[in-house]
Formats: sequence, structure tokens, C-alpha cells
Amino acid sequence: MKRIRYRTKLDLFKNDVRKDEAKGVQKHQQKNQSISNTGELDKQLDKNIEYIKSLYGKSEDVKYREIEVVTSKKHRVFLCFIDGLVNETYINVHIIKSLMEPDHTVSSPLLVEEESSDFLKIIESRIVSSLNVKEVRNWKTATDSILLGETLLLIDGFETGLLVSTQGFASRNVGEPDTESSVRGPREGFNEVLKVNTSLIRRKINNPNLVFEGMKLGKQTKTSIRIGYIEGIANPKVVDEVKKRLKNIDTDSILESGYIEQFIEDHPYSIFPTVANSEKPDKVAAKLLEGRVAILCDGTPFVLTVPHLFVENLQVGEDYYSRPYLSSFIRLLRLLSLFLTVASPSIYIALTTYHHEMVPALLLTTMAAAQEKVPFPTFIEAIMMAIVFEILREAGVRMPRPVGAAISIVGALVIGEAAVQAGFVSAPMVIVIAITGICGFVVSSLSDAIILSRFLLIFLAGALGLYGILMGFLMLLGHLCSLRSFGSPFLSPQAPINWNGWRDSIIRMPLWFQKTRPHSVVWKESVRQGNQNKPTRPDTEGEEKS
Repeated sequence: MKRIRYRTKLDLFKNDVRKDEAKGVQKHQQKNQSISNTGELDKQLDKNIEYIKSLYGKSEDVKYREIEVVTSKKHRVFLCFIDGLVNETYINVHIIKSLMEPDHTVSSPLLVEEESSDFLKIIESRIVSSLNVKEVRNWKTATDSILLGETLLLIDGFETGLLVSTQGFASRNVGEPDTESSVRGPREGFNEVLKVNTSLIRRKINNPNLVFEGMKLGKQTKTSIRIGYIEGIANPKVVDEVKKRLKNIDTDSILESGYIEQFIEDHPYSIFPTVANSEKPDKVAAKLLEGRVAILCDGTPFVLTVPHLFVENLQVGEDYYSRPYLSSFIRLLRLLSLFLTVASPSIYIALTTYHHEMVPALLLTTMAAAQEKVPFPTFIEAIMMAIVFEILREAGVRMPRPVGAAISIVGALVIGEAAVQAGFVSAPMVIVIAITGICGFVVSSLSDAIILSRFLLIFLAGALGLYGILMGFLMLLGHLCSLRSFGSPFLSPQAPINWNGWRDSIIRMPLWFQKTRPHSVVWKESVRQGNQNKPTRPDTEGEEKS
């Protein structure tokens, strides 16, 4: 009986909770509906104040101020802004102090103008000293602008308000990005403020054809987004496709550009990214000059660029600031590092498990002696070490920098040496995993795909040896050939072959030799140096098919 009564009380409690939740949802929906259907501002200031306070009544950071402006008669003026998003000094000096100046006498030109004109126009053009002042008549625009850091100014007797641009929130200074450091080249990186990021690109490209179109995404966050491209260089079809995919995003929140990337990418189930991101303005500017489209998101320093090709993961901005010989050699090293970080553990497993005849006798003897004390087969040993390495890497990234460095040192030296001495792993396996990890840092933009591909090849090598590794690479290659990024083949210019793009792919030719932009992006003859009046030729048959 006691158990039955307990369940009955619990059910009653759950029913009460459901009713409260239903009432809260209904109240929230009614509030949102009233906000969206409120319409125009009212002439009576008291009604406008009552509505604003009912809308933001529970928010402590929303500030209100009501003052009187005296000319030939008294005018009630009401201000509303959000603390932390505005520059309060600017509001005090350029709005409140200007409105409360005691020099509005009967003989002043202001009064004469007031008697024959609109007092709202006088405030807009004569009193409020702000660069950006605009009129507003509906509540939706007014409330959205307040949330962006603007100040709403309402006057009794007028159904039109003024929005004054007073944004002034704290932000991170422009500094060198942590994810893309360079020896030679600009050291500045994007920050979390959208207008700062657009200005950094404007400094690189002094061209009126550089266009930034804005929109808002997220039903709750209403995040500001800007689409950047150079008109006349970017493919109009790609620009239209970017706008179309962004407009089709229907979600509550956009908190970082990674949200947008997952909504607009061509192949959401692929492990390879088809949308690029960068923190460096010079890198984004270079891609815009090649005909790509940039997507800037407020609140994040990472800017997206499309189309994105696989070969871009082997390129860095510093390649173009150095002579082509060393840049080409470094790109080949990056390609080798990509192969080693993906295939090193699986090749070691295949050689030590299935293909002993391919290993020199002396080396095979050394490896066998090291493996003799280990109680696990090579496959299990490689899986364990790969997982431990990923755990150490993740711990080093998430912990504070001093602690993260200590964790890396302890994990690499102390734990690794102790594991070898205790016989849990062999010394050659530690070397292989170390080479794998170091090479993975060289091509960091493909870290997600590298980790998953590495484990795939490890399982195939443990089951089938070198034949499994070959099959795994063929599967990955076939998958890469099937990918596209906003109409551009992901493996271009290698597949399909585009000889124009080979000038700046794995081998970088001199800058003076790269007279046209890559066809893989613009899909036309687009001259970037030399004779700019050269007529464009139609796409070739092979390009149209691809």
C-alpha cells in the first residue's frame, strides 16, 4: 500500500509539473506572438514605456532613463538601452547632455524651428550628435536594434522613435592567431567582432567591388552574418548558392561558424570537410581574390570560405611569402606527413604480423626482441597507444596552457618510458605513435579525417595486412573523388585533371607564372596579372562535364 501511495503522489507531482510546463510554454508563445504582432509604436509615451518594461521587465541589464527637454514647452523623452552592449560615456555626452542643455531659450533658433517644424526632426538633426541615427516605427525593428547595442529614444506625442548607434562592448584585441602561426607574414588575426573582421579584410583589398552582404540567422540568437565576395571575380552561381543555403537554415541558435558549416556543406556525412575556415585576414583575402566566397559570423574569429579543395590543406599563407623552391619542398613534406600520420601504425602492424619477409633481418630481430616482453599482440598494442595518444592530446588542449604543457611532457616522457620498462608496450610502437602524432600536427586542418582514417586502416591492417591497407586507401580515394564543394570537385586540380590549377597545387610555381586564377574555383579564364583586357574564353568541354 505504501508503494502504491508513493506512485500516486509521484504521478500527481508529474502531472502538476506538466501543467506548469504547458502554461509556461503557452505564456512564452503568447509573449512571442504579442512581440511579433505588436506593430507600430504608440503616440502615448506611457503605453510605449509600459510595453518595453513588460518585455524586458525581468532583465537587470536593461536600463531606462526618462528626461525632460525644455524649449517653449516641456517634452518627455525616454531612453532604453542594454548595459554592457553600449558605450555609456557616449550616451551621457552625446545624447543625455545634449538633450538637457539649458540654452534652449525663447529666442534661440531651435525654438523658432520647433514652432514651424517637427521636434523629432530637430532632435535627429540638431541635438543628438551621433554618426548613425535612424527613425523607427515598429516594435520588431526597435527591439532587435536594442539587443544589438543601439539606444532607443522615444518622445511623447510621436509614434516614431529614434535608434542611435551606441555600441561599445568589450572585445578581444586584434592579435596573432593561435591556430595559424607563421614565421613570415602578417601576425594579425580575426577576433569576435564582426565589423572588426570586415575591416581587416578591407585593409587587404582596397576594391569597391568587394561586397559584404548581411543577414541574420537563428530564431533565438539572431546572429549577424556577412557574405563577402569580389563582384566580377566570384562566380555568381556560387554566390547565389551560398545565399540560398544560408536562407534555408532554420534553427534556434547560431553560436559559431561551425554551426553554419554543418548546415551548408555538400556532404554532411563525410569525414572530410568541404568548407574551409581560417583566422588570418591575409589568407581569407587571398581566397577572395581567387574567386571564393567568405562567410563571416559575429562572435567567432573563424571565417568560412567556399569552395574548398583538398589541396588547400597542404597550403599555408607563408608559402606565397617565400621563394617557390622551399615552398614546394615544404608542401611535399606536408604530403608525406599526411601519408605517415594516416598509415604509419597500420603499416607497422601489417609488417610485423603478416609480412615479415619485407623487413630486413637485423631490424626484424630487433623488433622481435622488443615485442617478446609485451603480452599483447601488435594490433591491440597499436589500438591502445593510439587511444592513449588522443587522450593526452585532448587533455593538453583542454587544460590551461601551463598545465597542458606539463601533461604533454608527463605523458610523452614519464608514462611512455614507464610503459616500455614495465613491458606493456614495445619501444618501436612508441616510436611509431610518436612519428604519427608529430606528422598529424603538420596537417592540422584535416585532424578529424586523419584520426578516423587512421583507426580504419589499423583495423584493416590487423585483419588483412597490406592488402587491407590498399583497400582502405582505395576506399578513401574513391570517396574523395565523389566529393564536391559548391560545384567544384574536391580533388581538383588532380581529379579531374586541370593543368591550370597544377601551377599552385602540390608544387608552387613562381608568382609571375600564375597569370590566371584557378579554373577549379571560377571555371573560366580569369586573368589576374598581365593583360587584364584579355577576353574570357568559354569553358572547355572537359570543365563543363566536370
